[in-house]
Formats: sequence, C-alpha cells, structure tokens
Amino acid sequence: MEDQAEKLRELMKNRAVGQNGQKKTRIIAVSSGKGGVGKTNVSINMAIAYARLGKKVIVMDADLGLANVNVILNMIPKYNLYHVIRKQKSMRDIILDTEYGIQIVAGASGFSKIANLSEEERQNFIEELYTLSSADIVIIDTSAGVSSNVLDFIAASDDTIIVTTPEPTAITDAYGIIKIIATEINNMNMGLKLIVNRVHSVTEGKKIAERVITIAGQFLNLKVDYLGCIYDDPEVSQAVLRQKPFIVTDPKGKASICIEHMVSKLEKTDYKEGSGISRFVKKLLGRIE
Repeated sequence: MEDQAEKLRELMKNRAVGQNGQKKTRIIAVSSGKGGVGKTNVSINMAIAYARLGKKVIVMDADLGLANVNVILNMIPKYNLYHVIRKQKSMRDIILDTEYGIQIVAGASGFSKIANLSEEERQNFIEELYTLSSADIVIIDTSAGVSSNVLDFIAASDDTIIVTTPEPTAITDAYGIIKIIATEINNMNMGLKLIVNRVHSVTEGKKIAERVITIAGQFLNLKVDYLGCIYDDPEVSQAVLRQKPFIVTDPKGKASICIEHMVSKLEKTDYKEGSGISRFVKKLLGRIE
C-alpha cells in the first residue's frame, strides 16, 4: 500500500495546476451538523453565483447515502459516483451540464463509506477526482452530520462552510460538528466559515454567529469566520417545490442577494499555498488509507 500511496503522491505533484505551475481549483466543502438547514440549497445557489462571475463550477454531491443535488435541480442522472467507484464509468462520463451554467456530479445513493473501498476501488476513485481539476471552483455538498465520509471531505478541502439556522438544535449541532472537526482533523489548515440560514434580520444572524464563534475560540482554540446570513425568504421554499434554484427564480430577492454577497466575500479570500485538487486528493488519501 505504501508503494501505491507514494505513486499517487508523485502523481499529485504534476497534476491539477495551472499553466504557470500554480494551483488552479478551489475546493469548498459545505456541511452541517444536522439535516434540513438548507445545506444543499446553499451549495447549488453559491455555485450559480460563482458561475455568474465567469467561473467554471462543479457541484459534487458527496452524500454517499442519500444524494439530493439532482433532486433540487429536477434532474434524473443515469449514472453517479457509485458507478465511478465501481469502475463502471469514469468521472468524466457522469459530470452533467445543467441549464444554470454549472455542472454536477450526482451522489452515490445507497453507498456507505469510502473507507470500505477495496484498495483498487480507492485508487481508482482518487485517480478519477483529478477530472475535477478542469473547474475553477468545486463545491462539495457533504451529507449532514459527522460521518467519516464528511470528515474526509472536510479535511481535504481548501474551505469548509458550516450551515446552521436560528433553531437551538441546529446551533447546538453546528457547534458539535465544529468541535469534532477540531478534535478529529490534525493539522487543520482549511478556512472554516459559518453561514446562518433563515434569519429574520442581519442582527439575528450576527448574534448567532458570534455565539458559536466565541465558544469555538474559547473552548476549542479554533478560528471560525462568519461568512454571512441568508434571510428567511418564502421564495426559497417555493423554488425548492418547483425544483429550481432560488437565485434563478428570484435573482433580486433577499436570499439571492445574500448568496451573491457571500460569494463576493469568498472571492476576496486568498487561496492557501498548495491548495486545489492536488492538495484535496493528497489530504483525502491521507485520511482514507
């Protein structure tokens, strides 16, 4: 296994970089402590906002148990990550174009853990991830909670966004996943950011964020940045029912403007040295060996 790992590390030195030798792709993981807080909706609408800035964006549904990115977009993929993992299809085969200027990789519904893959399946999966280096931005929509899959993708990403809501259980669970990230991921150097969804005012969002950020700093010695809030906009739920992104159905709505502001804020954040697909695969390999 060590020989194979060394070969992959050598591969990573020579791939997923721009023409000038610098990293090319930014990997953003979007996660949450519990389901139902709007994580997938945030992932998709942020991707579209990025695309409107001229970026090539791929949303990868990394929920390997109950994938739903395609559901929100009213798409029925013929193939998904399961087929890639089983070497039935290549990653390039399953990347789907959408009508919104972004591409998606459908999740492997019914699959369990990356850690359970055979050595051959694991190496093939990692090799296939390099296909994503064609994008400027890869947004990974993880499953909710703190499974080993979630931690693997978070540890390997350049930035991690935790989504919560004003509900007390959501706030508690958001702190819970931040605590597990702090204790389970060694040498963490990704940017950890917080979004408060479904707020009724900017003040409400800031108060909730400050509470989580302060506790994380005091008890975990972990820096969490407040990325912003998203208004509790009725258009969002209507868009979900219509299986369309709210940034498309109501581009001037409060929620849409919030998403655009957050993407603008992210774009002003410098990439860390050695980030991109190469770093992502290396970190992922390190956690699942």
